[in-house]
Amino acid sequence: MKEKYRGIFPAFYACYEADGRVSAGRTRALVRHLIGKGIRGVYACGSSGECIYLDVDERKAMLEAIMDEAAGRLTVIAHVACNNTRDSVELARHAQSLGVDAIAAIPPIYFRLPDHAIAEYWNAISAGAPDTDFFIYNIPQLAGVALSAGLLRRMLENPRVAGVKNSSVSTQDIQVWKSIGGEDFVVFNGPDEQYVAGRSIGADGGIGGTYGAMPELYLKMHERFEAGDLAGARRIQYACNDIIEALCSSRANMYAVIKETLRRREGLDLGGVRAPLAGVSPEDEPVIERCCRMIDGAISAFAG
Repeated sequence: MKEKYRGIFPAFYACYEADGRVSAGRTRALVRHLIGKGIRGVYACGSSGECIYLDVDERKAMLEAIMDEAAGRLTVIAHVACNNTRDSVELARHAQSLGVDAIAAIPPIYFRLPDHAIAEYWNAISAGAPDTDFFIYNIPQLAGVALSAGLLRRMLENPRVAGVKNSSVSTQDIQVWKSIGGEDFVVFNGPDEQYVAGRSIGADGGIGGTYGAMPELYLKMHERFEAGDLAGARRIQYACNDIIEALCSSRANMYAVIKETLRRREGLDLGGVRAPLAGVSPEDEPVIERCCRMIDGAISAFAG
């Protein structure tokens, strides 16, 4: 199982038609694009998939398009959490019916729930997909609650809990989850800027929102790390971090900028972003052009 979850997992972007509807055709095109780049797994319907701005039917439609186009060529982890248990369980059942490899869930946001309530929520979701691996998604800076050692130990009583997608800033958390979960417990590094650091302290792979913008660089970073070339991996990490800083320097949301760079560089039109996320505007043009140049330059330097 652990080998299936190793390596680079782009967090899949939400794809829309010009009128803002979820686009099955553009979703399929992104699947083909990532497979063509050498990607072996994706994380669907999470933060990069703008999940909190999509309704249940839209998230089902997006996952259906991903699974149909992937046709067994990708390991697919589907994020199914909504801000209520009923809808989350429905999405978990739907994901299992499509044959995903795993489901994942953040804790409920807004209300500060005690650990036992979060555990009940996650276990109910897992019970909705009893034949499917379950990943905890730890992203305290957005969810407002952090995974604790005690909560993880409680969740490990559920045999379907396979690992953690760890997006907390502290890479030491990865060490803690690995120590508690054991050798076969899978931990994904979350912050894209820390892939090399996360792998160095024990992460099995990475799930990231900028991977899809420049998969060549993250695949090469992974390759260099696996080969024991830490200095080479670190050089690519620094280049990616500079690009990430540029992607976040616009008035537009980062995912809007990423989608525009993909349209210009790859001819891949994924649409815009779902309001209230900020879309691109004419004043973002210098940033977008700079990002395109930086990505092209880094790929030429490190993965050409």
